[in-house]
Amino acid sequence: MQPKVYVSGYGIVSSLGIGADSNFTALRSSESGISNPSLLGTIHQDMPVGELKVSNAELAELVGLQGLITSRTTLLAILAAQEAVETAGLTPKILDNTALINGTSVGGMDISEWAYQDVLREKEVDYIPSFQGHDCGYSTMKVANKLGLKGILQTISTACSSSANAIMNAGRVIKSGMADCVIAGGTDALSLFTLNGFNSLKILDQAYCKPFDEERQGLNLGEGAAFLVLESEQSLNKRKGTALAELVGYGNANDTYHQTASSPEGKGALMAMKKALSISGVPPEKIDYINAHGTGTANNDLSESRAIKEVFGAEVPSYSSTKAYTGHTLGAAGAIEAVFSILAIQHQMIFPNLNFSRSMEVIKSPVTSLTPMKVQHVLSNSFGFGGNCSSLIFADIS
Repeated sequence: MQPKVYVSGYGIVSSLGIGADSNFTALRSSESGISNPSLLGTIHQDMPVGELKVSNAELAELVGLQGLITSRTTLLAILAAQEAVETAGLTPKILDNTALINGTSVGGMDISEWAYQDVLREKEVDYIPSFQGHDCGYSTMKVANKLGLKGILQTISTACSSSANAIMNAGRVIKSGMADCVIAGGTDALSLFTLNGFNSLKILDQAYCKPFDEERQGLNLGEGAAFLVLESEQSLNKRKGTALAELVGYGNANDTYHQTASSPEGKGALMAMKKALSISGVPPEKIDYINAHGTGTANNDLSESRAIKEVFGAEVPSYSSTKAYTGHTLGAAGAIEAVFSILAIQHQMIFPNLNFSRSMEVIKSPVTSLTPMKVQHVLSNSFGFGGNCSSLIFADIS
């Protein structure tokens, strides 16, 4: 029998607020965090985004990094990771041997954008501190240094499946015996690069996004960070920790269809979900809820719907996309929605698919109101550019 992998803590920052309590309150109240940007210095001021309304200076003060040049991506990561450690009750001695696997899509792109403005104005620029935070691995290093982690460090960048892959890899690391405790998740901040880039692809909705709606127009970008503390059964029992859920399955696949589009048939999504179910040993009919990738784009929602229908047939479980709450947080999405999946298990409820009005023809409509129900197994999907698709399955342990 393979070793079990337990979730003993989590931390989250999103446009819904800082901390799991703030995020859960918003989810339960159907309060979206999407609004027009006020901190991002963009010309697209009428473009809705999931922006955390806390300045970089305020974030730096919260994590104790005032006076340093630090990317927003890193600040968000530290906040979420600190909460995860506190929730799990990890001591400095345990952290000394704890691993960290961090997923991010564009890293510290925002810090380069600040410095570039100074370059354009011909201001004197100290290049090392101004640009060193750009690298995807930089936020990983800063989180590890802040928490005193000396175990394995990994950075994963597979677009929008980055942090789901970080969690998946953490499960594999624990099962292989390479580590007993891993902090895994991801982080991404809003940047001009991502907003302009997605706008050039013509897949941003200029109103509030409406995933899985027949009249969907595109996605809203967001920002945030989330991390899980994952532990082996031996580690958890040794320190008398508390398990919140179990990571029972995971799967990754790539349909290699297109640089930015999913295959129309949903081949990558189909393979990822089937792999996750196979590893978990959970039959499809035992999945109670699917936290779908559900970006709100014409391509993604149709592709994912077809894949879900192929896996589950006539008995599609209750499903919803929570991206109408947070926006699409890119590399952080998988981890943020992993936390939402665990909250669904803990509170035995499904969070609604906001802004929905007209059903697609492929599968039944998503859950559109807060729904108390028995939730023992949750499938969480995260699909990235380049066809990189990942699925996670979490189980109730109560």
